[in-house]
Amino acid sequence: MTAPLFNTLFLFALALSLCLRLFLAQRQIAHVRTHRNAVPAEFAASIPLSTYQHAADYTIAKMRLAMASSLFDASLLLVLTLGGGLQYLWQASALSGLDELGRGLVFVALTTLASSLAGLPFTLISTFGIEARYGFNKVTPRLFITDLLRSTLLSVLLGLPLLALVLWLMQGAGTLWWLWVWLAWAGFSLLLLLVYPTLIAPLFNRFQPLDDKVLAARIDKLLTRTGFKSQGIFVMDGSRRSSHGNAYFTGFGAAKRIVFFDTLLGTLSHAEVEAVLAHELGHFKKRHVAKRMATTFALALVFLFVLGQCLTNLWFYQGLGLSSQSYAIALVLFFMVMPLFTFPLTPLSSLLSRKHEYEADAFAASETAASDLITALVKLYRDNASTLTPDPLYSAFYDSHPPATLRIAHLKGLPA
Repeated sequence: MTAPLFNTLFLFALALSLCLRLFLAQRQIAHVRTHRNAVPAEFAASIPLSTYQHAADYTIAKMRLAMASSLFDASLLLVLTLGGGLQYLWQASALSGLDELGRGLVFVALTTLASSLAGLPFTLISTFGIEARYGFNKVTPRLFITDLLRSTLLSVLLGLPLLALVLWLMQGAGTLWWLWVWLAWAGFSLLLLLVYPTLIAPLFNRFQPLDDKVLAARIDKLLTRTGFKSQGIFVMDGSRRSSHGNAYFTGFGAAKRIVFFDTLLGTLSHAEVEAVLAHELGHFKKRHVAKRMATTFALALVFLFVLGQCLTNLWFYQGLGLSSQSYAIALVLFFMVMPLFTFPLTPLSSLLSRKHEYEADAFAASETAASDLITALVKLYRDNASTLTPDPLYSAFYDSHPPATLRIAHLKGLPA
């Protein structure tokens, strides 16, 4: 490999990724707009035309912002690489007067800060523009700033020690540094899963035990018959930031928790809540969570091995516009550029995720009434303004959940 050849591959991957993103987004916009004036027959009785059109307009607005964001991200990547941005930040990090490891930490911090500030306008437009315009945003400017400061402080407290360990291993662990880094990262990730429910999540939201005794008893019966154990059932003040509804499991091993958004409980009946929870339980019973974690860990190992092969090659740096070499530069460059080469594989991940969703739906239908899950899903589609008519190609590429019509048809076809 030579620097000019790698530079050509990088530019080709960037152009392909950008064009594909814009093409798919434009297809989504056109498809949603084409079907905007008629509610799909299977939803016509439960979703008014005005609500359906509101969801279509919301989807289109998000797609337009996504297109602008894609163009900006591609431009920023060019500025940071071939435009000399990273080279400038590396030279600026020398002003710290620190050794190689310390300078690497400063460089990564400067790069992260620059990228975050550059992308901040899109977050503001999404939160205070689109989400507010369509009635979802509940975040005040003060809460937004508080969340930003908390997340930044948390990233510093957790991220810098891990980054220091990674750079230290890269420098001193020999040719198998990538294996040691992988072990450290995997252990850190598992530790985060363990402490997230009790130490991290409460920094941003309030969690109260479910006080609806009738619903709690119903859920306890479901957990007992499915053999699922958790630390408790909690209600999160999701309405503090958004009117979107959701439910999820968090934690790892014995630290698992069941969490409902307060917005969800205000919309669904007890039977529907039980059906939604049964779907989430299906992911655990079918070992989807373990499989996804194993896949993530395996891919991380592969990526770190590939980084190890690029680390000492001058073409890797020069092909991306850098005249300097360091472990920190290699780390930043690799994780900036890698998504360009893996983006075309996105449909494979989406396909596997949709398969898991169908399996979780089938599990839910075996433990609760499929009709309850159907009505719950319809309410969630309606209240979250989810499009009911996504473009098939866009959906196949991106969507982690099956389109509404296919998902409900699948549920109706399951044995009673």
